[in-house]
Amino acid sequence: MKFTKWQGLGNDFIIPDEINFTHNDIKGFAQKVCDRNFGIGADGLCLLETSDQADFRMRLINSDGSEAEMCGNLIRCAAKHMYETGRVDKLDMTVETLAGLMKPRLLVEDGKVAKVRVDMGEPKLKRGQIPMLGDAESAAQAELDAGGQKFSGHGVSMGNPHFVIYVDSISAIDLLQVGPLLEKHEIFPAKANIEFAEALDAKKVRMRVWERGAGVTLACGTGSCATVVAGVLGGKTGREAEVVLDGGSLFIEWSEENNHVYMTGPAVKVFAGELLV
Repeated sequence: MKFTKWQGLGNDFIIPDEINFTHNDIKGFAQKVCDRNFGIGADGLCLLETSDQADFRMRLINSDGSEAEMCGNLIRCAAKHMYETGRVDKLDMTVETLAGLMKPRLLVEDGKVAKVRVDMGEPKLKRGQIPMLGDAESAAQAELDAGGQKFSGHGVSMGNPHFVIYVDSISAIDLLQVGPLLEKHEIFPAKANIEFAEALDAKKVRMRVWERGAGVTLACGTGSCATVVAGVLGGKTGREAEVVLDGGSLFIEWSEENNHVYMTGPAVKVFAGELLV
């Protein structure tokens, strides 16, 4: 298998060169190639496929073999990859995902793709949409118990489930300890991505993430979108904010005009190779 390795703010992915790549055990194959000691090493395996409703279809198999509905960092990498390999010859694209159609726009500077801006669609804020159990319809200000601690946060779906917890000091959070407990909390029937966020001011947020199916990652695009949505709902941020992650920054806008969330950030090809075993 020939492939390229991509990263968006350190959130890294393997993309096979072959469109419509298949394997008789794609879950086991993803676990193997994503292993950082015995494989290529990545947070996930990206499968790019033909689509009858978009320029292409994007799938993400997480490093644990589960399939995610959507990934913000990956879609930037996938769009740039498809453009640079000549498979899509336009700067405005449509991408089919399990979360619906997404619309990345490649931003060119000095003849090269510098960043990618993605229309991530409207956030979903009702429990049934996330999904998130409970009697209340709204997923805002939900109280959870995990590991003997109480957490208050906002449930948000950006095509995949998120639970965003704003705290006074993000450095006081043991993400490795509480992340997996919250991810698998009984209130989330499909599990959830967990974000801890600290509002530095109205236009800047520090965030760390425990990703469903991957654990601690350096960045999460959909999580950054959910973080700003939750920040607006909780009076922590404005509708435009820089989200500072372990791997760098994303710029998020929740538009009042159409209620869509827009994410802008980099996508970098790290290397190309061939898997022999």
